[in-house]
Amino acid sequence: MQRLRKAVFPVAGLGTRFLPATKAMPKEMLPVVDRPLIQHVVDEAREAGIEHFIFVTGRNKGVIEDHFDRQLELEMTLLERQKRAALDVLQRELPEPGSTSFTRQQEPLGLGHAVWCARELIGQEPFALLLPDVLVQHERGCLAQMIDAAAELDERANIVAVEEVPAERIDQYGVVGVGTQKGKTFVITGMVEKPPRERAPSNLILTGRYILQPEILKILATQDRGAGGEIQLTDAMIALSRTQPFYGLKFDGVSFDCGSKIGFLAANVSYALARPDIAPGFRAEIKKILAEINGR
Repeated sequence: MQRLRKAVFPVAGLGTRFLPATKAMPKEMLPVVDRPLIQHVVDEAREAGIEHFIFVTGRNKGVIEDHFDRQLELEMTLLERQKRAALDVLQRELPEPGSTSFTRQQEPLGLGHAVWCARELIGQEPFALLLPDVLVQHERGCLAQMIDAAAELDERANIVAVEEVPAERIDQYGVVGVGTQKGKTFVITGMVEKPPRERAPSNLILTGRYILQPEILKILATQDRGAGGEIQLTDAMIALSRTQPFYGLKFDGVSFDCGSKIGFLAANVSYALARPDIAPGFRAEIKKILAEINGR
């Protein structure tokens, strides 16, 4: 596959499930331990070798752009107070000049529409798509695993990350059909958006990580609205699969749906326990809380 340089991050959602916290703050800026959701996902893309980070934003999302820019007043204050470690963190994680781009999705018309809004920035090359609602925790990031798998596939291949879910939750996701295995991947024989349990082709769902060929942008340009009156990315992928191969990768790691309160809280616990600097104290606090609850 052609070298992957660009990644798209759709961050225009309203975050209604986290109101009132997201009334004035984008849900993508909610912290998992001490890093915003969007920073975790961008870190995953950077680790995978992505060089150009494309954000599809909406109204009241300016703080995301500010987050990936320099804060001169803060840097000067940290320097004056000799907080060198904190300053080094900010400078180390600052994107390279010209490596971030921002475009607007003026209407909430779905994920497919958000991707289409980035068409001029994507150009005519394959690109990664990472949903900031989803975190995947593993020593090697999910996107890096997908790029490793892509090296063994057809140059025009599309790849999606998949994972198993219980049958009672199948109707909440896009589901794939499973074909021939090829290394760590398998050929996708079909895709269905939120099928009834009895009609689902498998128990493997789309997880929120994609590597897509640029031809999908032409399909999205004329894609009819689907479920919920939105332009569905899954519908466009189904159309593209008639002319290009699609593969699924069962990635290593644990995913967290941070678009839900339970998933978001679970991510905070798991990421905190993976931090050597705070895990011992945090574990002790969890045990204390559980002991108090169990003793009531």
